[in-house]
Amino acid sequence: MQIAVLGIDLGKNSCSVVGLDSTGAVIKRRRMRPENLVAFTETLPACIVAMEACCGAHHLGRTMSSQGHQVRLMSPEYVRPYVKAQKNDDRDAEAIAEAATRPTMRFVELKSESQLDVQTLHRARDRLVGERTALINQLRAVLLERGVTIPQGRRKLEQHLDAMMASDDDHSLSPRVRRLIDDMRAEWLELDRRLPRSTTSSLPTPEAMRTHGVWQPSPASVC
Repeated sequence: MQIAVLGIDLGKNSCSVVGLDSTGAVIKRRRMRPENLVAFTETLPACIVAMEACCGAHHLGRTMSSQGHQVRLMSPEYVRPYVKAQKNDDRDAEAIAEAATRPTMRFVELKSESQLDVQTLHRARDRLVGERTALINQLRAVLLERGVTIPQGRRKLEQHLDAMMASDDDHSLSPRVRRLIDDMRAEWLELDRRLPRSTTSSLPTPEAMRTHGVWQPSPASVC
């Protein structure tokens, strides 16, 4: 019988595949390595290929869409209710295939390579901003433990640190801590160098990213 819906549970080392016929009955169960998926779907007649919208799904989805298949990506939280009994890879693949046939299911739009590039740039920048925020918070804690209180604001902390490290008359910090703060300040400057304002100017605005569905703000992005 011909496969109407193919559910794929993606994994790093192996993938589970379940095929449903037009009545929803399981007619194929198979496990294979990720690199063999494209060759396998190439041998199938055009059908619905369903996957969770996880890492690698958009790349595979574009490839399988070029083979003539209808690709449907879903959020894992929407697939979870369709898992029967104890969770395993085969049942996950079956749940993915079944969920893709639901008329009220919400599907994730397949992202282009350029959309994924921009999303990756934003996530990488968010990581760097998070590292800088953690570093600044640690610097404030080190100074506060030694009775040095600095007003809020990154610029005020910068000015205070630069003045403190340039002064030879400040004995509030031990030589060991001064070396530590000097190293942390150098790390801060390096993060600033990797986060120039000109980098963000070449990227679409957050409003544009939301419109195209490729930007999700993280807590670090508001720091």
